[in-house]
Amino acid sequence: MDETAKKTVTGGTDSSIPVTETWLRKHRLLYNGATRHPFILSIRDGSVDFSSFKRWLGQDYIFVRSFVPFVASTLVKLCKESSNESDMEVILGGMASLNDEINWFKKQASKYHVSLTSVVPQNANVKYCRFLESLTSSEIEYPVAITALWAIEAVYQESFAHCLEEGNRIPQELQETCERWGNEGFGAYCKSLRDIVDRCLQKASPAEAEVLFLRVVEHEVEFWNMSVGDV
Repeated sequence: MDETAKKTVTGGTDSSIPVTETWLRKHRLLYNGATRHPFILSIRDGSVDFSSFKRWLGQDYIFVRSFVPFVASTLVKLCKESSNESDMEVILGGMASLNDEINWFKKQASKYHVSLTSVVPQNANVKYCRFLESLTSSEIEYPVAITALWAIEAVYQESFAHCLEEGNRIPQELQETCERWGNEGFGAYCKSLRDIVDRCLQKASPAEAEVLFLRVVEHEVEFWNMSVGDV
């Protein structure tokens, strides 16, 4: 995390406001940098360079394959640290959708003639996947891991939901992509994750989780930058 971001992580919060809402208000500029990135805006206004989209497609396929063990490790942390069945149902629901997501990437890659076996992970992707791997450590507790899971999913949901908002000029070929992460069902899943984070952080110090939230946002921005060729 850069020094500016580090300095914005402070201890005091208004207990009447959910922790995640406090973060989003405090770090709105950084968060908007991820959810309103030029790559996303180019999809929304129809100006997207399809070479950038194909680059994103191949790189995100690699990322999702690294995302699976991270989500699994978060479920393991839950089982060790809590007996909350509703949390388990939410995370399991997310895990169940990942196989379908991987198959979706394969179909899209075939459609756009992207050879997934030939894709070389770029630097931003390598760093992000290493970050995910670090979160599987037993030293990372469940409230922190679930925060990262929420943040990762929320950035995609809000980004692609914005693409679908009124006035968009999404290319017909990318409508399905936007609906995959911008749909109401995925939005409800992200809301459930956010509620879990807010509940967990009522009993735990939010400082470490806030640092992880900001790191996720930074990785997301770097991933979008990579997609448009800014590496």
